Amino acid sequence: MSITATGITKTFGHYTALKNVTLDVPSGKLVALLGPSGSGKTTLLRIIAGLEHADAGSGQIAFDGEDVTSVPAGKRKVGFVFQHYALFRHMTVFNNIAFGLRVRSRKDRPSESSISERVKRLLELVQLDGLDKRFPTQLSGGQRQRVALARALAVEPKVLLLDEPFGALDAKVRKELRRWIRQFHEEVHLTTLFVTHDQEEALEIADEVVVMNQARIEQVGTPQEVYDRPANPFVYQFLGNVNVLRDPSAWAATGPVHDNGRLGADGLLYVRPHEIQVLAHSRGQAGLPALLKHAQGAGSQVRAVFELVSTREMIDVELSRSEFAELNSKINERVLLRLRPTHVLQQDYAI
Repeated sequence: MSITATGITKTFGHYTALKNVTLDVPSGKLVALLGPSGSGKTTLLRIIAGLEHADAGSGQIAFDGEDVTSVPAGKRKVGFVFQHYALFRHMTVFNNIAFGLRVRSRKDRPSESSISERVKRLLELVQLDGLDKRFPTQLSGGQRQRVALARALAVEPKVLLLDEPFGALDAKVRKELRRWIRQFHEEVHLTTLFVTHDQEEALEIADEVVVMNQARIEQVGTPQEVYDRPANPFVYQFLGNVNVLRDPSAWAATGPVHDNGRLGADGLLYVRPHEIQVLAHSRGQAGLPALLKHAQGAGSQVRAVFELVSTREMIDVELSRSEFAELNSKINERVLLRLRPTHVLQQDYAI
């Protein structure tokens, strides 16, 4: 089931949440709406769900080409998972998942045996079988989020919408759950749109990433595309660490400044820390002289900070442990910095 939002504008008083936004979500894809707070991503998600409405006379929402703009939320067959689960504390896991089925009108309501069988299948799918009699307070945060997901799936939605689904979880559980939801999506292939402000999360699990900022969409592409070929300076700076360099002409003698849109329309140079090579200082070798100011080696890479001798700019660089060991540089010792050619993967590889 594809999702198409066309020309969506939404204002709250004097505040514009969305400004003429158009988006196509392909059928069966897992798509991330990524952006800072206030960028409009949750508002767009809620308009697609039918929980909010665009400004009068503004835009259209369609599922598989069918206009659902005027269809109430309860009839859009959308599964919605909230950040804070929204589970009923007084109900067991089983009854939480079954709730959406039991509140249907009598003519649309499945039999209790059918409900029981569907809930059992969903508990197995979200790896919570055997926990059907527990209450939400007896579950971990990750387990509660899976219950919320199973409840959304129980009504057999056409599309699944997730609003910051991992935001209330600690880092370890969040990483485990997002890996699980990627594997889960590979099994069910349900068109899924999720909101996040976590760049790592979006790049790790999404098929496509929609980068939003100030009520607009800045770029749409695969994780590899938006990271390696940012459409503009905002996307470059929002997705991962980046050095913003003031003198492209000086760096041009050290390496290719046009690789992957490094040279912005604003005349500044955008370079990620791993795209800078560090060499021992020697006369006649291409590179900009710099002094090592700090190095932090915890983890698989060394993160170092260098100060350019010419401009006093601070440059963040990421090196492998072996590269840093071979450099054998000490604090305030002079080195040379130059741009590496960048190599782009031809495709993303799903987990």
